[in-house]
Amino acid sequence: MPPEDRLVCRFAAEPPQSPLPSGEWADTLRAEFLAACLRIDDEGEELGDAGDMVWFPDRTWSGRTYVPATTRTSNGFDLFGYVSYAPGDPDGAGDEREPSDLQAWADFTDETADRHPEWKMDLCEEVVGGWRGEQGRVAAMTLVWGVPIVRGGFIATAELAGLTVDQCALVDDRFTLLAPDAYRSDYLGIRLWNLRGEELAGESLYEDDGDDED
Repeated sequence: MPPEDRLVCRFAAEPPQSPLPSGEWADTLRAEFLAACLRIDDEGEELGDAGDMVWFPDRTWSGRTYVPATTRTSNGFDLFGYVSYAPGDPDGAGDEREPSDLQAWADFTDETADRHPEWKMDLCEEVVGGWRGEQGRVAAMTLVWGVPIVRGGFIATAELAGLTVDQCALVDDRFTLLAPDAYRSDYLGIRLWNLRGEELAGESLYEDDGDDED
C-alpha cells in the first residue's frame, strides 16, 4: 500500500462497551449531569426543570469513558452534555474495579429539532481533547452524539477529508462518535447509513465560509 497523504488518527476510541445506563448507574450519572447543569451560564434565560434523561452509547478514549446525555426542560430548552469517568479494569484481570473520578459537563440550547423541520439528524458535540499530528498541527478530538430524524438508520460515521475516522452502530436509534476534527483545515462531517449501505443523511458540524487556513 502507498504511504498515506493525510496522517491522522482513525477509530481512536473504543466502540461502545456497555448497554445504555439503567437502574442505580443511571441514577448516579443523572446526579452528576444535573450537578453540571447547575453550573451552566444560563445567559439570563429561565431554563426550567430537567425532564427525562436520554442516554447515548459510551465511548472510551485516552483513559476515560464518555456517556453523553440530553434532556428537554419544562421551558422548552435542551440540556446536553456528558458524564465521563475512569473505567474499571479493561482486561478483566482480578476483581473488576468500579468506575471512578466522575466528571460532567453540560450546556443548553434553544435550537431544538422541533424548531427545525429541515433537520435530518439532531446532533450535539463537544471537544474533549487534542491529538498532535504532523508539523505541530493539532486535531480537536470531538465527541459527537445524536439521533436521526429520518427513518431507517443503521450506522453513523464521522468523515474527515473523505476519510472515515469513526463509526457507531445505532443503539435505540442513538449514536456516539469520537473523532479528530478541525485538522489541516478539514472539518468533520457526520453521515447516516441504512443497513444496505445507502446514505440517508449527511451534515457538517460547521458552516464552510471559505476562509479556513492551516
